[in-house]
Amino acid sequence: MPDTPPGRSASFDILHVGSLRPGVTSTCSLVRDGRRVVVVDPGMVERQADLLAPLGALGLTAADVTDVVLSHHHPDHTINCGLFGSARVHDHWAVYHGSSWDSVDAEGRLLGDSTMLIRVPGHSAEDIALVAGTTHGVVVFTHLWWTADGPADDPYAPDRSVLRASRERVLRFADMIVPGHGPPFAPADATPR
Repeated sequence: MPDTPPGRSASFDILHVGSLRPGVTSTCSLVRDGRRVVVVDPGMVERQADLLAPLGALGLTAADVTDVVLSHHHPDHTINCGLFGSARVHDHWAVYHGSSWDSVDAEGRLLGDSTMLIRVPGHSAEDIALVAGTTHGVVVFTHLWWTADGPADDPYAPDRSVLRASRERVLRFADMIVPGHGPPFAPADATPR
């Protein structure tokens, strides 16, 4: 199974750049792929307006969001998921919509022609990443890195060898990485492995 989607027509915007000080906020992204309007990791922010105002500036409302992707189940990445009540919610083992629970593994799950999910255990055993094919290359939304600088060894990783294997997988094809708590970055030789 390929690690990247077949298409290269998705686009993305950062709704909120995460940080670790003062306080913890997650990086929250918007990915558009045809009719799919996807929010990735609507987690902790100071105010819900920190997610909704940038969405509005892009001409969208919470009701326009068709899908939410949760990279993992830590509250700092999930706490504002309810803002998008009509969206399908994707995690490592299911898709949730209204009162429907569809058990389906995330690995290889296509959301659109240019977006798919892959399993990338590391920060937690259930981590997934959204892989988006764009006209500028392949962008991966993942918590395998907190920021461009690391930490090199995730202190919460249950098994650092699994973390390193998932990082190597992503680094084989990613042109841009959107980490869990920082701005996007292009992988380089100095990127923690």
